[in-house]
Parts: sequence; C-alpha cells; structure tokens
Amino acid sequence: MGLALHTTQGRIMDMKSHWDSVYQAKSPEAVSWYAPHLWLSLHYARKAASGNNAAIIDVGGGESTLVDDLLAQGYSNITVLDISATALEVTRHRLGALSGKVAWLVGDVLDVEFPVAAYDVWHDRAVFHFLTSNAQRQRYVEQVLRALKPGGHAIVGAFGPEGPEKCSGLPVARYGPAALHASFGAPFELVDSRIEVHQTPWGTPQQFAYCFCKRNDHDPPTHTLHEVVHRQQ
Repeated sequence: MGLALHTTQGRIMDMKSHWDSVYQAKSPEAVSWYAPHLWLSLHYARKAASGNNAAIIDVGGGESTLVDDLLAQGYSNITVLDISATALEVTRHRLGALSGKVAWLVGDVLDVEFPVAAYDVWHDRAVFHFLTSNAQRQRYVEQVLRALKPGGHAIVGAFGPEGPEKCSGLPVARYGPAALHASFGAPFELVDSRIEVHQTPWGTPQQFAYCFCKRNDHDPPTHTLHEVVHRQQ
C-alpha cells in the first residue's frame, strides 16, 4: 500500500510538473487544443443542464474558454478542475471579477476526492485520451460514477481514430464514438455521439470523438461496474 501510494503521488507530481511547464511556456492561443469557443461542448452542456443553476464541472478545464461561454449563458454553478494551477490562474485572470462565480479545483482527476452525486453535468474535452492504461480508465469511470448525480450527463471528447498519437509529448489513446462509449459501459446510456474536426491555431486538423451520455437513474451494483471494466480489458 505504501509503495502504491508513493507511486501514485509520484505520477501526480510528474504530471503536474509537466502541465505547469506546458502552460508556462505557451500562451493560451499557442496550444494545439485551443479554440475561441467550444461550440459542440456548449451545445451538449445546454442540452444536459436542466436550468442555469445546474451543477457543471469542466474536467481538465485549464485555460479553456468553455467557462467564459457558460457564464455568458447565465450558468451559475460551475466548477473547473485542472492539474495545473498555472492554467487555472490564467483563466481566473482572464475572467476578472467573474472568476468569483466559479469554483476552482487544482488536482488530478484520478485522485481528487469528489463529493458524492454533486454534479448534473460532467464535461471533459481532451483529458480522457491521456489515460492509456486500463487501470487509469477504470479509475476515471469510478470517479465519474462518484461525482455525477444519477440521471446526470457526461460529455467526453477524446482524440478520434485519425487523431494524433501524441499530444504535448505524451502518448494518447484514440477512440471512435462506439469505443469511447464502451469505455464507460452499462451505467451510461448513449444519447448522442459525433466526430468533430478541430482546427489547431496553426491550421492543422485534429479529429475528436465526442460522446454525450446519461447516467442511469439507479446506481448499478458495485460488481456490475467491475464486470464492465473487466470485459473492456
């Protein structure tokens, strides 16, 4: 247990250092995933949120502009999580006084102790594809199941089958919409899925797969989740 804890903490520190370095070295508009507006993410978030007080978490939100657009749409219960405090500080500075309307969390999505059934909408664009082991993906799904309310919605965007094989020097996993949904398994009903081609700031196309899912209204037994994950392995 001690070794496992040490290994986990070491991985988190390595990832934190890596992403802080990326954000310190590049402006928000100089990273490949930058977009002035995440229209598809915003479209799904508006469909998922039952009202402007819906609890929305943007996982890996970093310097993303999604929070700007959610605030502009009147949403008032927004949390942004990122492993990089540097990235979050950039966004807080950009928002100015509006940043006080947002809850900011610094941490690794696999390690954060989320409140139980706290969120109506879980959004992740470009975190899940960095999870390259079955154990990491299993832990991620467990975190979504912990944090998302029954009947809540998960919006996940990851590199598509023709997307890059690496990003910011790190290996990634690539998914078609069906494979991405299968990673989450039986507790999540697929509402919609799409392939989107994102244009990097320098004009290179990057393919993303999006899945928009609804968590079942009832909690699945623990063994069901484990069976789903083991079948994926």
